[in-house]
Amino acid sequence: MRRLAVYCGSATPRDPLYLEAARTVGRTLAERGIGIVYGGGKLGLMGAIADSALAAGGEVIGVIPQALVDAEVAHRGLSELHVVAGMHERKRLFTDLADGFVTIPGGTGTMDELWEALSWAQLGYHADPVGLLNTAGYYDHLIAFWAQMGQVGFLRPQHRDLLIVADTLDGLLERMAAHQPTQPIVRMTAADL
Repeated sequence: MRRLAVYCGSATPRDPLYLEAARTVGRTLAERGIGIVYGGGKLGLMGAIADSALAAGGEVIGVIPQALVDAEVAHRGLSELHVVAGMHERKRLFTDLADGFVTIPGGTGTMDELWEALSWAQLGYHADPVGLLNTAGYYDHLIAFWAQMGQVGFLRPQHRDLLIVADTLDGLLERMAAHQPTQPIVRMTAADL
C-alpha cells in the first residue's frame, strides 16, 4: 500500500486519547513510507494526522471542497491540496489516489466516507482494503451492527470480511496487507443475489 485514505473527525474530542491516537497514525504511516490522503482540514483529528505525518517526513495529500476552503479550515502546509467542488468529487478522488482506506474515530462525515468505501467495495467499484481502527472501543457498536447486518441477511456472506477491524494500527495494517478482494455484486448473477 503506497497511500491510504484516512477518514477521521475534524472535531477535537474532550478526551485527548483520540488526538494522540490520530498523531500516532499519522507518524506511523509516514515512518512506514505510506502516504496519506485525507480531508484536507487543519482542525481536530484531521489536523493531528496531517501535522504528525508531515513532521515525520511523510506525504500528505488533502482533498477538500471549495466551501471548506472558503470557511478557512484548509491545511495550507500539505504535500498537495486538491480543491474540489463537493463531497462526491472528494470521495471519488480519495478512491483514485489511495490503495486502501483507514477509518479512525470521527462523526457523521467520517461515517459517510466509511460506508461509501464499503459500499463501493461491495459493488466492485474498487477492490482495496477498508480498515477500521477501533481506538478505545469507539466503534464497538458499529462492529456489532455490521455483524447484525450479516446475521439478518442484509450483508451477503461473501462481503462480511470487507470491513477489516483491529484495535491497534499495526494489527490493522497487517490485516489490510493480507486483504483478498471478494466477489463484487457486479460480477454476480441474479441467483447469487
